[in-house]
Amino acid sequence: MHNYKELKVWQRSMKLAEKIYLISSDLHKNETYGLKSQIRKSAISVPSNIAEGCGRNSEKQLLYFLQVAQGSLAELETQVLLIEMLTSLMIEENLKTEINDIQKMLRGLQRKFNDKKSNV
Repeated sequence: MHNYKELKVWQRSMKLAEKIYLISSDLHKNETYGLKSQIRKSAISVPSNIAEGCGRNSEKQLLYFLQVAQGSLAELETQVLLIEMLTSLMIEENLKTEINDIQKMLRGLQRKFNDKKSNV
């Protein structure tokens, strides 16, 4: 339906997932099956759901997967905050800003397709 690789939101969420993988590798070994695993899954889920939505046959399905990506991003944000609360790792402000920017981009994309749907 849409070429997800051309979407800035997908590109930026891919870079965010890469950063999360690097940061999470600094977590203590006993977190491998806990927070480390969960934060990586959330980070991967964002671009994956954008891609899956773009690969579907309808804009209704695309909107659904954009909402799932938005939910995964909220999960990711929560997990980043938990890392700071529970460990000695400090997450850079620009990473938190990037999460917020991607949230705005996803909302904008959802709004675009919702507006398009209501004009039909």
